[in-house]
Amino acid sequence: MLPAEPRKIIHLDMDAFYASVEQRDDPALRGRPVAVGGSRERGVVAAASYEARHYGVRSAMPAATARRLCPELVFVSPRFDVYKEVSGQIRAIMAEYTPLIEPVALDEAYLDVTHNLPGIPHATRIAREIRAKILARTQLTASAGISYNKFLAKLASDQRKPNGQFVIPPGQGLAFVEKLAVGQFHGIGPATAARLHALGIFTGADLRAQPEALLRQHFGKAGGYYHAIAHAEDHRPVQPDRLRKSVGAETTFAHDLHELPDLLAALLPVAAKVWAYCQRSGQSGRTLTLKVKYANFQQITRSRTQLTAVPDEAALLRLGQELLTAQFPLPQGVRLLGLSLSGLDAETAGAGGQLTLF
Repeated sequence: MLPAEPRKIIHLDMDAFYASVEQRDDPALRGRPVAVGGSRERGVVAAASYEARHYGVRSAMPAATARRLCPELVFVSPRFDVYKEVSGQIRAIMAEYTPLIEPVALDEAYLDVTHNLPGIPHATRIAREIRAKILARTQLTASAGISYNKFLAKLASDQRKPNGQFVIPPGQGLAFVEKLAVGQFHGIGPATAARLHALGIFTGADLRAQPEALLRQHFGKAGGYYHAIAHAEDHRPVQPDRLRKSVGAETTFAHDLHELPDLLAALLPVAAKVWAYCQRSGQSGRTLTLKVKYANFQQITRSRTQLTAVPDEAALLRLGQELLTAQFPLPQGVRLLGLSLSGLDAETAGAGGQLTLF
């Protein structure tokens, strides 16, 4: 049920941000498949240009896998100081329209423009103006989704990438959601999608047909969220400068893993993704938590807290691998591994040494 005055929410997402910055600054990279990250055997892709994505190269992918998919791939070392500077320019443009800006990452943010500074009545026009100013001032393109809540705006921003925008107006949210596969819903990953499929739930329409009590029975508190978004409902406000208390990443395997070497290697891209956020935000934390989900969906977590913040990616990975090794022998195969770092504190970031992603 929509509020009396629907909000006007924009989800702005830069197009292949890190890779696009590198292509902008080095003309020799334009039109070529580019990966930002480590080119070594144990390196990880932090970002990929659209030319690289054409070959299946994705962020958090091991460098060796990316090279197999795209032998012509050009690896570029990340320059987070440059990305932060450009992100500041983009944030300044957004601030010309609203103080209600919720950054999700350096390249992504939600804006509430219901009552905006220039007094523009249409959010679609604001999105066009912001995207045009970003292009003029940074030579980079952005995509935007516009709707009456954050969930729908996020979905909409994926519809016209790159360099486009899409609107889901009030009254059309349900029709849009019901056609989507549940795996396309923001907040539903591969493992959850597989569990929904096992229950005979494949689309938004299927999900909406389920009683909330049933979804809570199978998914706990998240079941209430799934019930709400299936009805195109999301009442979360845009929260300016929200502070994150933890950051995590996880990966679900196509086939259950049993051997320690395979599982230790699988933690590499997970640790890289967690540390990439720490690098971008200038934060780190003292408590690392390992999440293991077995083939029967039983889940365990194991944590370790240090006296000082985790100083770099290598230390984060080492702690995660130690926690994992301590679980052997395993009772059964593993379908999912995750790592999360909590107690984030900007003051402690890098206290143990220079932060480095690769």
